Amino acid sequence: MSKGMVVAISGPSGVGKGTLLRAVENKLEGTGDVAHSISVTTRPPRGGETEGVEYYFRTREEFEKLIEEGDIVEYDIYLNNYYGTPAAPLSKMIEEGKDVLLDITIEGSLALKKKFGEDAVTVFIVPPSTEELEDRLRRRGTEDEELVKKRLEQAEVEMARAGEFEFIVRNGDVDTASDEILDILNRQKAKRNK
Repeated sequence: MSKGMVVAISGPSGVGKGTLLRAVENKLEGTGDVAHSISVTTRPPRGGETEGVEYYFRTREEFEKLIEEGDIVEYDIYLNNYYGTPAAPLSKMIEEGKDVLLDITIEGSLALKKKFGEDAVTVFIVPPSTEELEDRLRRRGTEDEELVKKRLEQAEVEMARAGEFEFIVRNGDVDTASDEILDILNRQKAKRNK
C-alpha cells in the first residue's frame, strides 16, 4: 500500500476553505482514500462548532503543553490564537494510505511541505474578488465589525503570499473549485508514483 498525501489548503478567512474541503470529501466519499485532519486551536468555538468536528478546542496552556511534548506537527498564531496540527492522527492516516486534507495557515502549509516533501501538496484558495470576500465575512455573522476589518487587513497580507504555494485555486463556485483540488491531488499522486 502506498502512503497517503498531505493536501495543505490555505487562504484568507472567509474564502471558503472549510466548504471546499467538505465538497472534496463528499466527492471522495466511500472510496476510503481521504481523511480530514482536525486542527487544534485556542480560539473559542463559533456558534454551531463542535469539539472534535471543526477543531479540537484547547486553552493556551494546554496547547503549549502539546507543543512542548512534540504532539503538534506544526503550529502558527493567527489573530492571537494558536492553530496547529496534531501529530499522531496525521501520521497514522498517511501510513494507512489516506490522503489527508488540512485547512491550515500559510506558515502551517509551508511547514508541512518542508516536512513531508513530495508527500505533500500546497494549495492557496483565493476569492473571486475582495468585495466577495468581505461580503462572505459579513454574511457569516460570527464576528463584530472590528474583527471583520482585522480579517480583511490580514487577507491582503495573506493573498500577497499566494505565490509561495504550488497551486492557486479561485473559489468562485464550490463545485468547480473542489473539482480543481481533486484534479491537483490526482496529478500529484500520479507524478509521485511514477
